[in-house]
Parts: sequence; structure tokens; C-alpha cells
Amino acid sequence: MYAIVEQGGKQYKVTEGAKLFVEKIDAKVGAKQVLEPVLLIGGDGNPTIGTPAVAGAKVEAEVIEQGKDKKILVLKKKRRKGYRKMQGHRQAFTVLKVNKIII
Repeated sequence: MYAIVEQGGKQYKVTEGAKLFVEKIDAKVGAKQVLEPVLLIGGDGNPTIGTPAVAGAKVEAEVIEQGKDKKILVLKKKRRKGYRKMQGHRQAFTVLKVNKIII
């Protein structure tokens, strides 16, 4: 069984027991999270498609890790003007482990 959930403005396909990298959620490691809305549930036979969400469906997950991605460098430059600006950015993320898909 799988489900499509929306989290942080993005859509993710999840299955039970899978790890999921999402935008940072303010929760401690080990805390339980409920992912809603569930947009689609599929697996055995015909999928259940929500309009826009499947009523009563939710995905239970547990926070495994909070962290930051690798650094990306952002360079701004204007030619012949002597203007250069280098910045770095590390995006924060949360790793979730999907425990149950509830219909």
C-alpha cells in the first residue's frame, strides 16, 4: 500500500516503513507526526483519489533526524564593476519514518 501526501508545499509518495526527507518540521527526535492531507491511496486494486484529499485518511510517522544539507554556494557578480558577493546556504531538513497509513 502507498499514499501520496502533501508536506511543505511538495507531494511525496510514501509506503509503510519508508524514510522520507521533508522540509524542516519543528519537532523533537522521536516525536510522532501526522501527515495530512492524503491526496491518493493506492496499492491493491483501484487507487482512491481524493477531491482534493481522501476523507479520514492520514499517515502516521516518527521523526528520526533533524539536520542540514550540504552547503551550496551562491555567487553574485557584476562584470567590470568590481562587485562580487559569495554566500553559502544549507537547507534544513527532517527525516521521517512512516509507521502507518490509515484509511
